[in-house]
Amino acid sequence: MVLTKSEPPTLKHLKKIAIAVALIAVLILIAGRGSLPPWQAAARSRAADLRTGDERQRPAPVQTAPATRGDMDITLAALGTVTARNTVTVHSRVDGELTRIHFREGQRVKAGDSLADIDSRPFHVQLDQAVGQLARDQAQLENSERDQARYRQLLKEDSIAQQLVDTQEALVRQNRGIVLADQAQIANAKLQLIYAHIVAPISGRLGLRQVDQGNIVHANDTNGLVVITETQPISAVFSIPADKLPDVAQRLGAGTTLTVDALDRQGSRRLASGRVVTLDNQIDTATGTLKLKAEFDNQDDALFPNQFINVVLHVATLRDATLIPSAAVQQGADGEYVYVLTPEHTVTFRHLRIATQNQDQVAVASGVEPGERVVVDGVDKLREGVKVEDRGADPLPDTTRRDATRGPRQRETASPPGS
Repeated sequence: MVLTKSEPPTLKHLKKIAIAVALIAVLILIAGRGSLPPWQAAARSRAADLRTGDERQRPAPVQTAPATRGDMDITLAALGTVTARNTVTVHSRVDGELTRIHFREGQRVKAGDSLADIDSRPFHVQLDQAVGQLARDQAQLENSERDQARYRQLLKEDSIAQQLVDTQEALVRQNRGIVLADQAQIANAKLQLIYAHIVAPISGRLGLRQVDQGNIVHANDTNGLVVITETQPISAVFSIPADKLPDVAQRLGAGTTLTVDALDRQGSRRLASGRVVTLDNQIDTATGTLKLKAEFDNQDDALFPNQFINVVLHVATLRDATLIPSAAVQQGADGEYVYVLTPEHTVTFRHLRIATQNQDQVAVASGVEPGERVVVDGVDKLREGVKVEDRGADPLPDTTRRDATRGPRQRETASPPGS
């Protein structure tokens, strides 16, 4: 047997062996972490089951409100525009220099109040001329009448021809006509003097002045002197859907006064209250709506012409109805529903039949009884029979007749759980 001496491993072989050992150690460590001993895995599973059971037994936090019995206004909401009852642009009736202005911009005036004066001296001259011409023509008339009397006497004596008498009588009638024309000229000159003093034709509020003192004004000026708007009372025009017209027209025809609330553009503040005065005589085929006009006293000047407002028309009042907050009503595939709180502090699912509603409340025809509490907040995770905890219950106010001071609320849209 021939003995050979073993060769020492090279550095390259040693590196390969070290890398393989490291990989094996990493794999063993990962496998050890991924698999627990049976007793430890069972304990961890029991703890997870206990936590899940606690979560299932924990009551869901909700907020409820009671269903009450009371009256509710049936209203229609619309957009409206305020219009002045009367609007007048004051013009001069004569030409001349504006010598004096008697008003202040924005001032309230009554019909007949002085507004401005125009230089009246030219009209006094015209009046004097007309008076002088009348005096001359009256003298000629008197002379022709005396001649007429003489001619008639001579005709009786058969001293003159009938033709001369007829000619003189025609001259008398002509002079009488001239006198009448002179009298009309005097009346016209006096009228021009009246027009030289400009007064307010209606009562109302004055706008901004269009001309200044010292300017020459003309009867055909486009802008006029100032604009007067009658704002006490003031009107508002708004539209309602045509399918709501029968109820409104029937009540107006019966002599019922329909009240109207004017709200600001955000619908958060009431500006004025008034009443419907008339309906338009035809429906707008483009929009399917009918225009209504309401009138407001506006003693506090809360409304201005051309102002945009939100209008709430009170059509009728539903008496002795079951009322719940609008926030409690949910929309599902089968219609409206609510969650009702039971004495066992669980919730039950109820379908609703709604009689009518406004911005904040819903009148229920069936589905909820007065005294029951409905969930108004926290309905996202509710199911039939789920235990709940009523936190911060929010009862309805004692008065159920609500002032329309807020815009419509968005109702949630969701399918009822378990449906």
